[in-house]
Amino acid sequence: MKALFHLAYHVRDLDEARQFYTGVLGCAEGRSTATWVDFDFFGHQISLHLGQPFTTTNTGQVDDHMVPMPHLGVILSIPEWQALADRLLAQQIKFVLEPAIRFAGQPGEQATMFFLDPSGNPIEIKGFNHLDSVYDK
Repeated sequence: MKALFHLAYHVRDLDEARQFYTGVLGCAEGRSTATWVDFDFFGHQISLHLGQPFTTTNTGQVDDHMVPMPHLGVILSIPEWQALADRLLAQQIKFVLEPAIRFAGQPGEQATMFFLDPSGNPIEIKGFNHLDSVYDK
């Protein structure tokens, strides 16, 4: 059995976070208090706590683009990735990096997209044709 990850980070507004993570991304809400809320983030647990989000800088080079560092994300199958990309495009989400394919025809070929949550936390969603090829060289 593979392990699940748990990640906790700050958001400025829990109601705004709830709307984004459930309404936009489709994540199910878990437990919560007045100061934090858990979500099922594509099978993993994230805990969003009230506070000042972490500082990011566009210092991660991805092909010809500079992307926010640090960032969090998840890897999905291509059909799941495409469904989410279509959902985000339909909701007119502003992308840091529009949905695209990287490393076409090479080991590690992947779909990717970057966007920010309402608190400015950067999220990358990757898609692979075969999840067992994620670490191919």
